[in-house]
Amino acid sequence: MSERFEVLSTPLKGLMVLERRSLGDSRGQLERMFCSQELAPHLDGASIIQSNLTRTSTRGTVRGMHLQVPPHAEDKIVTCLRGRVWDVAVDLREGSPTFLQWHAEILDGEGHRSFLIPRGFAHGFQTLSDDCTMLYFHSAAYSAAAEMGLDALDSRLSIDWPEPVTIRSQRDSSHPRINDAFRGVRI
Repeated sequence: MSERFEVLSTPLKGLMVLERRSLGDSRGQLERMFCSQELAPHLDGASIIQSNLTRTSTRGTVRGMHLQVPPHAEDKIVTCLRGRVWDVAVDLREGSPTFLQWHAEILDGEGHRSFLIPRGFAHGFQTLSDDCTMLYFHSAAYSAAAEMGLDALDSRLSIDWPEPVTIRSQRDSSHPRINDAFRGVRI
């Protein structure tokens, strides 16, 4: 157990929830969002080298499902800073006993949770409120050549989105569906 994070397992090996411990006094509170020393055992030797911020204005919007493939495969730590999202990760690791299974967590700006998503998982989310802000820490720089996406509404994924999907980008809507030839991502 670390000083500032409690690391919780999920049913999918390697996919974890980080419970951040808040320190507070009369001025307010402090939360550590990332600590390479404390989280190193869970990042399999990876370092965080990029961070991104997304803002999504409309409830019901789905972003995803995204990942980067080797040699630019990445671990992600995802946190909702404002609003409320249903955050989902799908195991796409070739040969994994949980291949094509997904797990979701509700993340919100009031909570103290982050999602640690390892290499080989596709990631996406649905906004459960208007005006959501998400913070991402990535272990690899973005590479357009290594980008992969799957259709978030693909029946083979069977993701049970909690609300009607109101908005998806043209790019996300054009991601392919899984076919019988897809064996996963080799990590």
